[in-house]
Amino acid sequence: MAAVLTGLMRDTGASAGLVYLLVPGDRMLRLVLLSGVPREIASPWVRIPVDAPIPVADAIRERKYVWLGGREETAHRYPKIGMVLPYDFLMAAAPVADSAVVWGGIVLLWPVSHPPQLDARERESLDAHCRLSARLLRRAADQDPPPPHPTAPFVVHPERPSEADPALAGAALDLTERLPVGCCALDLDGRITFINTAAAELVNAGAADLLGSRPWEALLWLNDPAFEDRYRAAIVTRRPTSFTVVRGQAPSLHFELYPDSTGISVLISPTEETTRGEDGAAPGEGPAPAVHAPPPAPAEPVGATAVYQLMHLAASLSEAAGVHDVVELVADQIVPAFGPDGLVLMNVDEGRLRVIGHRGYSEQFVERYDGKPVTAPATDAQVLSTGVPVFFPSYEDLRDAHPYAPRYEGRNAWAFLPLIASGRPVGSLILSYERPRPFPSAERALLTSLAGLIAQALARARLYDSEHSLARSLQTALLPHGLAPMPGIDVAARYLPAGHGMDIGGDFYDLIRATPTTVVAVIGDVQGHNTTAAALMGQVRTAVHAHATAGTSPGDILARTNRLLDDLDADRFTSCLIAEFDLAHDRLRLATAGHPPPLLRHADGSAEVLEVPPGLLLGIAPDVAYDTVELPWEPGSVLALYTDGLVEAPGLDIGTSMADLAERFSVSRARELDRVADELTLHVKNGAHRTDDVALLLVRRLSPES
Repeated sequence: MAAVLTGLMRDTGASAGLVYLLVPGDRMLRLVLLSGVPREIASPWVRIPVDAPIPVADAIRERKYVWLGGREETAHRYPKIGMVLPYDFLMAAAPVADSAVVWGGIVLLWPVSHPPQLDARERESLDAHCRLSARLLRRAADQDPPPPHPTAPFVVHPERPSEADPALAGAALDLTERLPVGCCALDLDGRITFINTAAAELVNAGAADLLGSRPWEALLWLNDPAFEDRYRAAIVTRRPTSFTVVRGQAPSLHFELYPDSTGISVLISPTEETTRGEDGAAPGEGPAPAVHAPPPAPAEPVGATAVYQLMHLAASLSEAAGVHDVVELVADQIVPAFGPDGLVLMNVDEGRLRVIGHRGYSEQFVERYDGKPVTAPATDAQVLSTGVPVFFPSYEDLRDAHPYAPRYEGRNAWAFLPLIASGRPVGSLILSYERPRPFPSAERALLTSLAGLIAQALARARLYDSEHSLARSLQTALLPHGLAPMPGIDVAARYLPAGHGMDIGGDFYDLIRATPTTVVAVIGDVQGHNTTAAALMGQVRTAVHAHATAGTSPGDILARTNRLLDDLDADRFTSCLIAEFDLAHDRLRLATAGHPPPLLRHADGSAEVLEVPPGLLLGIAPDVAYDTVELPWEPGSVLALYTDGLVEAPGLDIGTSMADLAERFSVSRARELDRVADELTLHVKNGAHRTDDVALLLVRRLSPES
């Protein structure tokens, strides 16, 4: 797979590449290969829910190629990406799939110097490499046992030119030493791999002390997110950039950054010696910004990467609905983005701390501390009573404070963060690190802000879950628990709640024995997705049931139910379809109130969308008449009643969707009606894009000999 990615980047001229695989049974995308950008920049997207609004997730869900033509398009279509990477670049995402399985996806980045679209050769190369990747993954999956998924992304180093002659390399070093300008080289992670004497003297530091470190971490006067941001911009855009550092009494320095696929070359010169244009800008850039260096301070400020990651997490948490969403976001974002080796998220529940999520710990270790009283003499509980975070830079510090505190696999630093929302404790967050960590004041402030965001999101999520649970319980109680068998007919039903993170719906169905030879089927959808919709659904279903058992025609059932809604002043509309099956006379009577038309599959296997006289939605006007249409009901035929969630999807014409559903209905060769129901709902059962509930009711007229 690494060789495939390297070849793809070479063939298409891409500056960066990422490969994601779907985690079996988890509906998560995991970053497994990375090339051309450092881990820190990719860390917000190490794990991606398959239903997330991210280009690679969209490409996988929809099995299509996604293209982003620059910064404005990225910010418009995917604002969270534009927030974390506010730079100009081009992006393509494509699914890795074969005819049976979607395995994952590939993401490629180009500088804006690339044409605004991929040409035919580049598209064919991308498609061919995706097909090759799918074959490799199929071959791996067929192994017994299959290889495990990697737990961390594997960095694929870009192809380098062949090694230069040692004598030429030595001459190049001599050349840089003789230059009157400072020179240094950074790798893709921003670490200094070379620095000449002139550069070391200009920055007033020893070359040996700088090698292997990042400039903004090693030099106090470069400790500003603006400087790291220029490095990030150069890496992502592959365009030269520059900036000037004003250092008070010390000479101002001008930095020019020249990136390529292996790193960045940096020229450093005093501003009075800069001769690269009147504005001091590097080629291809506008005027170089003059940035005043902060005064030297013992504390290490928060870098640009951490600031962008905090913004990304804040935006993601604002979209999280339930507690499960918050837990997954926190666990999947914080560990790769903020550097801890372990994380435990705890929730306050009836005076006890309950573990609701963790990473980097075994299940057995975490279970020992689940259910701890909030009054326990332990740091994770004590920070809730004080509201003050506690940091232990080393194991000795933890042992001095808590001699009997558990230690997991030699961890050596901890941060205990209280989660306080509106003055109330909602939980605690524990971060642990393998190496001792000084926790400078800026990092402590960052982690404290992080805890505040999580606390607010967790409090909202708990409220959402409470309302959602109430609504779901109400709807479940109001839907029929089962469809009782009736002589002469065979039935099957399916109800699928809306996609993950959505509210409750008002879809309902019922099957009613009206007389010994008459059965009434009803399906409907109440406007809205909350407890009010669920309660109104129960009232509508009860009214339909009462009128159906009184021998009323389908049109009259709708008219009487409509008057009830007007009396209730429900202020919500309801679509509804009534089907009456007269088994004695082999006839079918139908009436609709703005509901999608039913499908009828005849005994010969052909299927059609039935034309039923349209009626006004229930609850709009008090006195409405609904027409009843009568059709023959031959043995072996099947009627399908469904709600709009089965045929509606963004960007799809509903007429085309109903025709496609009728086609699937007609070609089904399943004998059992339950199998037919499964086939008709298969395309929405695992649809991450589904935003509405789905109800389906199938009724088959049995042959007399059955």
